[in-house]
Amino acid sequence: MIVSKQTAERCPDRVASRPTRGRAWLAVLMLGFLLSASPAAAEEYEPANAGQPVRVAGYLLHPVGVIFDFLVLRPAYWVGSHEPFRSFFGRQD
Repeated sequence: MIVSKQTAERCPDRVASRPTRGRAWLAVLMLGFLLSASPAAAEEYEPANAGQPVRVAGYLLHPVGVIFDFLVLRPAYWVGSHEPFRSFFGRQD
């Protein structure tokens, strides 16, 4: 909070109490939000909708993607971060 020199000299108690008052209002406001919160309503599990085809494909393809990442992409990134490939690809750190 920016306070002029004249205000600080005339009312030193008033200037010192402003941040405290603001913090008190903030605490009251946050406490009000906390007390007015209610639990979220969750949807019920429906086994008939659990077999969505894209989700099943994701379950099957995720391990393939992780293996591809560890066996191909990460070693390629490592090789590309060392000379002479580093300058060839124009990498700058």
